[in-house]
Amino acid sequence: MRVLVTGGAGFIGSHYTRRLLAGDSRSAAPSQVVVLDKLTYAGNALNLDSVRADPRLRLIVGDICDPVAVQQAMRGIDVVVHFAAESHVDRSITGSGEFVRTNVMGTHTLLHAALGAAVTRFVHVSTDEVYGSIENGSWPETHPLAPTSPYAASKAASDLLALAFHRTYGLPVCVTRGSNTYGPYQYPEKVIPLFVTNLLRGRKVPLYGDGGNRRDWLHVDDHCAGVRLVAQRGTPGEIYNIGGGTELSNRELTTRLLSATGADWSSVQPVADRMGHDRRYSVDTTKIREELGYAPAIPFPRGLAATVDWYRQNRQWWSPASDALSRA
Repeated sequence: MRVLVTGGAGFIGSHYTRRLLAGDSRSAAPSQVVVLDKLTYAGNALNLDSVRADPRLRLIVGDICDPVAVQQAMRGIDVVVHFAAESHVDRSITGSGEFVRTNVMGTHTLLHAALGAAVTRFVHVSTDEVYGSIENGSWPETHPLAPTSPYAASKAASDLLALAFHRTYGLPVCVTRGSNTYGPYQYPEKVIPLFVTNLLRGRKVPLYGDGGNRRDWLHVDDHCAGVRLVAQRGTPGEIYNIGGGTELSNRELTTRLLSATGADWSSVQPVADRMGHDRRYSVDTTKIREELGYAPAIPFPRGLAATVDWYRQNRQWWSPASDALSRA
């Protein structure tokens, strides 16, 4: 089996690639893994260092919006796992054009090439943010889409496009919608690595609004395990929510991060709330649990402690990015 991982040098994509090459006893190891990544600010070839010597790995530096690069990467591929995306909400608010280009047009380029290559499975990795905000309960996969940010809207559009390629052309597409994901190798613009790296440097951290926005937290290893189950056994044309099962307010999360880094509330700087900031996300994971046997394996306290330790021990990986963000 030959697998194409788009965005495979990014945070979740590189973890998926490393896990895929490591293999497990439940599935056949791939004969080849092709990573297609533009290596933007959030993509880093160093994220693949631990598997770079594996002869099955091939890294192609290219843009998913470029038909030539995509055709080259798609050649001989059986399964596509599509992680590549612009994903930071704050960046989408200040500049939405690149999000539409990459997330919508890039996905279309990949879908068109996958159809021509007759792939056996195309997994489109999306986000719970496409549902908008939910006051109580949890979203099932059938919940209407109501994205708030330009990022979420671009992902919702790409979800619908991917599903349309299944319904119109018969392309075997599955869509996954994961909740807030954390873990090692995450670029320090997202809340957990931003707070951890700032606190490790003795800097203040920005807490939006009243800190009451609530998110479900999912370790990257559990997220990748869910995506791999969908790649192996998901039903074409179906959507699968992937959640971690730990819901926290941003204030509660901040408290845990302060404790983990030995800081206190004097390190927290309240800031004006983000425009269009959704209040609460929560996904119903009944479908993936009952159909595919998914269950998160990493309890949040253990996953968070390990993540903080990773950033503490890998300052050389994140320091340049942290410095760049502080100058922006």
